[in-house]
Amino acid sequence: MTHLPTDTVPSRTTKWDHGLRRKALVAKILAEIFNGTLAAGQRLVAQDLAERYGVSQTPIREALIALAALGTIDLLPNRGAIVRRVGKCEVREVCQVRRVLECEAVRMACGMMTAESLDAIGIAIRQIRSHCHTASEELVRIALVVDSRLHDEIAAACGNELLAREIGRLKLLFRAFRDGSWERVATRNDYSRLIIEADEHLRIIDALKANDPVSAVDAMAQHIESGERYWIGVTYDRTAVTETSSPEKRDTR
Repeated sequence: MTHLPTDTVPSRTTKWDHGLRRKALVAKILAEIFNGTLAAGQRLVAQDLAERYGVSQTPIREALIALAALGTIDLLPNRGAIVRRVGKCEVREVCQVRRVLECEAVRMACGMMTAESLDAIGIAIRQIRSHCHTASEELVRIALVVDSRLHDEIAAACGNELLAREIGRLKLLFRAFRDGSWERVATRNDYSRLIIEADEHLRIIDALKANDPVSAVDAMAQHIESGERYWIGVTYDRTAVTETSSPEKRDTR
């Protein structure tokens, strides 16, 4: 299988240095909120976080401000940063906003992306799909990179810088939730979602290559909606995973 570049979010074993970007810090803290390492109601102390991640307090404070803007922590007078509860309602709202933004981005990206770029991503997706019968955590890691690459290239090609920035801001939140959910999936050794996502991504690519904005928007909407049902099911209602992960059972409400 083609080896793709690693994602921008550091792994748990990555050594953090003083030059670590705020974006990576935000992603790391978000991941720990979603996996429960940082619990709802917990107070986040800048000095403790700086020592934990091996950075100065300045990027920590900047990261906390960014997290407050995302709605995952509260910055309270005389109390500092407090982790907010993030439940299925909050995740659903993020997905609803993401659907609006990314459907508009994919509509605007039609005719703006090169066939070479789309073909390269398509090849990677087909390689992933062909290995799903022997899926592993490494395959999931590669699939996450390809997933991020497709969505990032669509946002970059939409031609609207404000829209692309808002998608970029929101993606930190969703991807932290997505990656944490994949960790739960890995413990059950159930990688069926990889096949569904691969097919959804290929439908998006086919619509972009055909310069068909209507089909592109529909494919993107189905992809985000089915992902919303699946990841909420994995995290909050595991009995619902099987019945809600299929794209044929799209909720049009």
